[in-house]
Formats: sequence, C-alpha cells, structure tokens
Amino acid sequence: MTIEKTKEEVQSKEKTSEKKQIVIYNDDVNTFDWVIECLMEICNHEYIQAYQCANIIHNNGKCSVKGGSFEELKPKCLQLLNRQLSAVIE
Repeated sequence: MTIEKTKEEVQSKEKTSEKKQIVIYNDDVNTFDWVIECLMEICNHEYIQAYQCANIIHNNGKCSVKGGSFEELKPKCLQLLNRQLSAVIE
C-alpha cells in the first residue's frame, strides 16, 4: 500500500467520523405538538428538551436537535424527513 493511498483512507475515515448535527428548519406546515412528538420518538428527547427545541425552531428558524457521526444520524434524519419535517445533516 502506498503512503498516498493510506493518507486518503485516513482522510476518508476522518470525514465520516466527524461530528455532524441534524438541524430542523421551521416551516408553516407542522404543529408544535407534531415536532415535539417526532423529537421524542426519533431523537429520544425528553418532553422538555423537545419542547425547547420546537420553540427554538419557531423563534430562530432552525435548531440543532441531535449530534453524532453521519452514519448514526442518517437513519434518524430520514425518519424525520418521512414525517415531513425539514431536516438536514450539517
């Protein structure tokens, strides 16, 4: 194995293991209660944490709701998207 190939593999692993976040953006479709329910079920938030995130989303236009690696966050983000929330991994 060459040094350059090893270096590429390490950089690739670093990118996938970087800390990412699921960010939910505000919309005019979903209710507070629905956002809270989704956060509790998918992101394992307690009620008060989900409520606070819903308020931040409403007041600031977005909120980071879950952190972790891309691989950990992808299925959760897809579940949020399937429930019609505006979620992205950043």
